[in-house]
Amino acid sequence: MESAVVWFRRDLRVADQPTFLAAAEAAGRSLALFVLDPALVEPSGAARLTFLYGALRSLDEALGGRLLVVRGDPADVVPRVAATVGAGAVHVAADYGPYGRTRDETVGKALADDGRELVRTGSPYAVAPGRVRKADGDPFRVFTPFRRAWGEYGWSKPAGTDASTVEWIDPSDKDGGPRAVRIPDDVPVDATLPEATEAAAHERWHAFLDGDAGSYKDVRDRPDKPGTSRMSPYLKYGLIHPRTMLADLASRSSESVATYRTEIAWREFYADILFRRPDSARQNYDRSFDALPTASGAAARVAFEAWCEGRTGFPIVDAGMRQLRARAWMHNRVRMIVASFLVKDLHLPWWWGARHFMRLLVDGDLASNQHGWQWTAGSGTDASPYFRVFNPITQGEKFDPDGDYVREFVPELRGVAGKAVHQPWALPGGIPDGYPEPMVDHRTERLEALARYEHVKASRG
Repeated sequence: MESAVVWFRRDLRVADQPTFLAAAEAAGRSLALFVLDPALVEPSGAARLTFLYGALRSLDEALGGRLLVVRGDPADVVPRVAATVGAGAVHVAADYGPYGRTRDETVGKALADDGRELVRTGSPYAVAPGRVRKADGDPFRVFTPFRRAWGEYGWSKPAGTDASTVEWIDPSDKDGGPRAVRIPDDVPVDATLPEATEAAAHERWHAFLDGDAGSYKDVRDRPDKPGTSRMSPYLKYGLIHPRTMLADLASRSSESVATYRTEIAWREFYADILFRRPDSARQNYDRSFDALPTASGAAARVAFEAWCEGRTGFPIVDAGMRQLRARAWMHNRVRMIVASFLVKDLHLPWWWGARHFMRLLVDGDLASNQHGWQWTAGSGTDASPYFRVFNPITQGEKFDPDGDYVREFVPELRGVAGKAVHQPWALPGGIPDGYPEPMVDHRTERLEALARYEHVKASRG
């Protein structure tokens, strides 16, 4: 009987799986495979690894205990596993990230050399990067026209795609191939993480649809309220597909639904940008920002550590940085506030902050993270203008008007009532014990940021 391999990567689910249909049509039975790739595992933070291992256990259970987990370089592991089961093809969802594309080219060549094939079906996106183009065939560099063109594709769920679609090979009686490993135990992590199962993803999604989705437009910028979907970790590892979510949204019509759909479009826009410009994962998309002077040396490192620890003396910034450590997640509005503070109040490189986020975030996604940072830093495509400098005091007062978010994550300020929590230095008794004074004067640093931006403008001629 002809065999195949289904190689899971960022699609750790059994529902809505086009790869299952492709494998079932090509072969009578398939082996389910996940590779613990050191190139991806080693840079991942504890939260992402723990969530990943939980998702793998959930997937293995859904497959009846037939998920083969192997550690090693995919270029070596995948061809050997395919040879072990006599597979004619390895089926995957296409990867459009910089590393994933290179890895798959290498694996595809190794398979071809052995008379086998790497078959790509679908992707982690509703519309694969590279497909949304202008009428003349050029890529979009501005989000709004991209969103309009992207929205014309439409969404539907594939029928009949679950674990029963495929006859799964039991890997336990196979020898001669790479040695299987037990799914690793969770990595010690201080943060409280969401449940890493496909069932939890769908439960969370439908709870949002039937609850906060109706008010999303009005409360999505309020970190003191549970108004966001919190679906990002599930999208990161493919415990749910965005196509499934968009198909569910298609039956609903409101400004809030349209706003939420736009947020999904931003995720796909950034994946498209990274696909076209893989260098933008580590460098300024707008290379004129290479001329922007940034702080360096010992003092810069001290400032960076204060920011990382949530001890800047600006309550909304500190609450966000402490939420990151406590939840391995941060509210999106606060992500913009803390990013602006790092880049425009402390004058530090955006990639310092991006690396810190990727180490701690459970939903750390290269395209969304790096380009979200570049949006705030002004160096990305269709970015926020550099002269837009978030004021951490007014941002806190506007989006956390009662101070509840700050008090949740900054215990030193829990005795301060109302929005006064955002300016503890103005309290009659002074700053509460244990909380630091503001490390900078925002008005002064805003002017300094604008002065530094003159170097960028001058480099453009």
